[in-house]
Amino acid sequence: MSLWTAGEAEAATLGKASAKFAVNGLSIDTRTLREGDLFVALKGDHRDGHDFVAAAFAAKAGAALVSHAPAGVTGPLLTVAHTQRGLEDLARAARARSNAKIIAVTGSAGKTTTKEILRLALNGLGATHASAASYNNHWGVPLSLAGLPRDAEYGVFEIGMNHFGEIRNLVSLVRPHVALITTIAPAHLEFFGNCEAIADAKSEIFEGLAPGGAALIPSESPYAERLAARAAQAHVSRLLRFGQSGEARLLSTTPDAGGMRIKADILGRAVDCLVGAPGMHIARNVVGALAAVALADGDVLNAAAALKDFAPLKGRGQRFEAGGITVIDESYNANPASMAAALALLGEAKGRKIAVLGDMLEMGEGGEAHHAGLAVPIEGAGADLVFAAGQQMKALWDVLPSGRRGAYAKSSAELRQPLSETLRPGDTVLVKGSFGSKMAVIVDALKVRPG
Repeated sequence: MSLWTAGEAEAATLGKASAKFAVNGLSIDTRTLREGDLFVALKGDHRDGHDFVAAAFAAKAGAALVSHAPAGVTGPLLTVAHTQRGLEDLARAARARSNAKIIAVTGSAGKTTTKEILRLALNGLGATHASAASYNNHWGVPLSLAGLPRDAEYGVFEIGMNHFGEIRNLVSLVRPHVALITTIAPAHLEFFGNCEAIADAKSEIFEGLAPGGAALIPSESPYAERLAARAAQAHVSRLLRFGQSGEARLLSTTPDAGGMRIKADILGRAVDCLVGAPGMHIARNVVGALAAVALADGDVLNAAAALKDFAPLKGRGQRFEAGGITVIDESYNANPASMAAALALLGEAKGRKIAVLGDMLEMGEGGEAHHAGLAVPIEGAGADLVFAAGQQMKALWDVLPSGRRGAYAKSSAELRQPLSETLRPGDTVLVKGSFGSKMAVIVDALKVRPG
């Protein structure tokens, strides 16, 4: 069964198809486009997708969504007034025709991990569609939603933001039955100023809930009551809390073969399951995800059983061995809360514990204080050495005791040599920073470390 026919796409977008077509998916990138996809020619600040329509057809696209016909292109075109609006129109139509139970996830940290936990858990119950990668912005959400298969039983969508109003617009497309906020933490402070404002922006997700929908908020959050008040303003009929208290409660965690066994009470149902990744932050996200499954009328026990196969994602806790050391790759993103969680995970390691940390970006005027404040979780983790990269990480470096200092550099690339010279077999190395701090350079270097 095709995802979109020419007639359906015309009706949804008010566009005009140059020929009949049927497509099986959507893509905005010719490098990852699959045969039979609808290529959406979005125009960005630096590139215009119309310049790649010919390449899309060369890669066997089924059709292209355009605002004008590029010269020399002969494949089926769906011409619309504006391609971003056309993509959003397809997303709305996909949601309108779907009978799937829809879950939306946002938060300052843990969005993508929780979305992937939900994907795995729900796949054990029925056909599940979820956002790819971190497709959580103004084009990622409608692209993911427009790709919702007709026969999907569950849909999981990650929604991000760095300004007010962004979640409000995106959740109006998704219209979830369950809205889950993972946590509220200092992130994007450059744009919001304080965490109360971040909580307000995240709570926009409640405004798009389907009638009778449910909201899940983290019980231990200092902003839980503010989130609850925002949910009440949005006339949410069911508000539940998850964490170590609330309607979905984490009772215990026990290390188990590289992962952990968790026991929890999920809306009155006892759950005892294996999760293929360690960490208290993962355990809390599992509890929130299983609560969302329950609220979507899913079988919680079968969903929980699938989590034994969960593995941390690249850049979000993925582990690998290289040259006798263990590497924890947390290089994709960072804020004070996720830094503390990752350092706590490092603290569970055997052997020397080495933290390699890059700048947390978009922290605003209090950025230096937030970086210096990492000395507390570093002490709590019992880290033996800290390597720091970036202008703001200098604030942390300046408050570290001399015995804990590994090396400081202005860029991640400059840390490769001093780190390599320090490592020895048995070490565990945590690499973490915001994406823009380029800590993946360190991860890539460690991957080719000689044995």
